[in-house]
Amino acid sequence: MSTLININDIGGTITKEDDRYVVKDNTLLKNLVVSSTDLKPLKSTSGHNHMGQEEVYFFIRGSGKMELDGKEMSVKEGDTVLIEDGVFHRVHAGPDGCYFVCVFDGKRSH
Repeated sequence: MSTLININDIGGTITKEDDRYVVKDNTLLKNLVVSSTDLKPLKSTSGHNHMGQEEVYFFIRGSGKMELDGKEMSVKEGDTVLIEDGVFHRVHAGPDGCYFVCVFDGKRSH
């Protein structure tokens, strides 16, 4: 069964929420998870890495910095970041915050 979702609200359930962000995971697919993060202005995600796993981040609104193994790159609306296996990654929101959607193998846990 195919399902249409909107990039601005991927559906699913809130899996994390605190003073930094709201994270929602859509787990309708068997093998992949679509996850959104609404990161508040000047806040950062915790950061993590996954051995044997890759991720794709799509930046939908706002801007900030993407940290990959200690190196930072600027990101903005429309950018896509391909995260290789085992690379530590973290997002730092700019003054307007940022909203991004990522896709990853659903067999792993953060």
